[in-house]
Amino acid sequence: MINTEVNLRVLGQQAKSAATALARTSTAQKNAALLAMADALEANRAHILTENALDLADGQANGLTDALLDRLNLQKRLDAIIADVRSVATLPDPVGEVIDQRVLENGLKISRRRTPIGVFGVIYEARPNVTVDVAALTVKSGNAAILRGGKETLRTNIVLVNVMRQAIVSVGLPEHSLQYIESTDRRYVTELLRLHDYVDIIIPRGGNELHKLCRENATIPVITGGIGVCHLYVDEYADFDKSLPIIHNAKTSRPSVCNSLDNVLVHQSVAAEFLPRVVEYLAKDGVTFRADARAYEYVKDYDAVQPAGEQDFDTEWMTLICGLKVVNALDEAINHIQAHSLGHSDGILTENAERAVQFLNEVDSAAVFWNASTRFNDGGQFGLGAELAVSTQKLHARGPIALEGMTTYKWVVEGDGQIRT
Repeated sequence: MINTEVNLRVLGQQAKSAATALARTSTAQKNAALLAMADALEANRAHILTENALDLADGQANGLTDALLDRLNLQKRLDAIIADVRSVATLPDPVGEVIDQRVLENGLKISRRRTPIGVFGVIYEARPNVTVDVAALTVKSGNAAILRGGKETLRTNIVLVNVMRQAIVSVGLPEHSLQYIESTDRRYVTELLRLHDYVDIIIPRGGNELHKLCRENATIPVITGGIGVCHLYVDEYADFDKSLPIIHNAKTSRPSVCNSLDNVLVHQSVAAEFLPRVVEYLAKDGVTFRADARAYEYVKDYDAVQPAGEQDFDTEWMTLICGLKVVNALDEAINHIQAHSLGHSDGILTENAERAVQFLNEVDSAAVFWNASTRFNDGGQFGLGAELAVSTQKLHARGPIALEGMTTYKWVVEGDGQIRT
């Protein structure tokens, strides 16, 4: 534990002041800051990767799971992270955008205009890429940020923040646009959750326990998400040759993330043919399976398959494990997803458009898919640039929280002497 003393009220005051300045910063200056940040990350690559390697070594020594180690590891991911910063610089600036406007009978011109939210408090675990994503998105959207990462990535986060802050200052933006709580003392998490005089919104990036802590202790609005239990339903009209690569990608491309596949539901009429094919297709790459009683009868002779336990269909696996379940009909698949999904990413594999439309209309998740991998539920993949988080809530922002999701709006009323009678 690093017990550095931190005065969060001072950090909050500094962030509030920086947010006020950022809100009136020009698009050109914000883009210049982003490009300077990308250049600085590139120039300090060796230092960043050295600190990250030390965090990884400590994580391995302390028994971090493979999923957390994967999220912590920047060794092969830094180029893509830097590219995302440059990509954000090319995106339209949402601040000042007029969402809608109209003229009333009395001549008043009414419009809604996008404006920055203010100060973001972001609490996260072994995800140093979040440090860079938050910095890029808050600068572009005219917000300030106070970050508190996990102890397992402290070295990496400190060097990332220092490098980017120097870049921000070099183009004339406020030094305190980006601040980091360097202590690993958990009391600062609770303090941040109650810093409502200065922080406008809390974003947790982590597991259920972190989200629960934030919901129960915050005096500030909290946007939760980033937890999966994602499904693909294989309909009786599915194209098997198309479906197998989609399932493989959704499960194996990066199993430690929240949009990776957890459960495959299969229509009873195709289960006997399809289930052995999906087991054979994925097992060769290390995937093992938890099958419900009906599914197990079709694949029980495969070493990679075992009967599902009571909680298995409510588990976000974050590793190369996949649930298998046979359903009688589309309605049963939808009902199962509504009961067990956490509202992140769920999809249908079918060539029948009518059944696909029913699924897309009735499954109430942040992103729903037709003949595509759940792994696409990502700000970059949706063409939004980087993302702050994936929200599974229904208010303000839902799905990938990118630039628009980091703004609110204000009503602008233009008159010519009108008074209310």
